Amino acid sequence: MKRAFTLVEILVVIAIIMILAAILFPVFATARAKARSASCQSNLKQLGTAMTMYLGDWERYPYAVDPADKYAPGIWEGQEDANGIIISEIPLLTDAMDSYIKNPTVWRCPSDKGFDHPDDITYQLEDEPTYPSCFEKYKTSYFYRTQLAFLKLSDDFLKLPAQTNLLFDAHGDWHTTGVLGWQQKRYNVLFADGHVKNITRDAMTQAWNTPAR
Repeated sequence: MKRAFTLVEILVVIAIIMILAAILFPVFATARAKARSASCQSNLKQLGTAMTMYLGDWERYPYAVDPADKYAPGIWEGQEDANGIIISEIPLLTDAMDSYIKNPTVWRCPSDKGFDHPDDITYQLEDEPTYPSCFEKYKTSYFYRTQLAFLKLSDDFLKLPAQTNLLFDAHGDWHTTGVLGWQQKRYNVLFADGHVKNITRDAMTQAWNTPAR
């Protein structure tokens, strides 16, 4: 006579599978997030190489803006560095560097899932959220320290290039795992000396506070 599994045995097996899934799924999710972050950092390193080539040709950082500047120019109101500058007439960074970029997908962060509004800005770009991704809407997942463009600086004039943010994730939630919160935000950042690092929100604030001149 053949012996079948009892209901208790089946429930025990299901319980074990559920426990293993609860343990392994977060591990897999973390591994995938790290892989996407590594790919993002690789993109920024390639953009850093392209930026170095641009600096070699023009002896200054690209006179260009990112989508936050272009479509939310009010962020520059009252700031001395933007005096006399008509932001609407300045090209986007992706257009300014087009001849230095062989593959435009290098501007796409794999973790880019869009946002309602950028960090530190209380209104949306063009009054619309950037879904399904910032890249799909604006052809870039990365924002630019546009102050360097407005001041027409070259890398030779920077006081602390290793601490000065140049390009960075447009939003700090993309590489954050677990419970989202202001202090949990993380950013992949290309610094002016060419190195790329994943940093905390506090470190990002410190980079922004690094004087450009």
